[in-house]
Amino acid sequence: MQIAEKKRFLKRERLTLQNDIEQLFEKGQAFMAYPLRVVYVSGAAQNKVVPGLSVLVGAPKKRIRQAASRNRVKRLIREAYRLNKGALFEACRQSGKYIHIAFMYVSNDIRTYTEMEKAVRKALDRIRKKEICSDVC
Repeated sequence: MQIAEKKRFLKRERLTLQNDIEQLFEKGQAFMAYPLRVVYVSGAAQNKVVPGLSVLVGAPKKRIRQAASRNRVKRLIREAYRLNKGALFEACRQSGKYIHIAFMYVSNDIRTYTEMEKAVRKALDRIRKKEICSDVC
């Protein structure tokens, strides 16, 4: 994979299938990386599933009423993910695993990009250590 491709957020990285989303919330493991609640599920990539990451980003209307503010929060989370996914993405490809991740925003106010990036980086590191390093390390 080329360096330029690592920093992109492609359509195939978005978690869109209803069955995958239901499986994520039914069987997934959850933890907090404030201001995010992170839910993830992993497994071995088979015929239909390509090794790598799939991401879902959500900001509830109950907490952030204005649509423009919700969109900004989701955009900040996606940008932080896009810039920090490299290590986990490569580890998934090498180990032949897939990981579906949901980032759900839980704060009542809009945080800065720095806080959002710190939370996303913390979440991705925790997932990598738990899922990839437990098998390899």
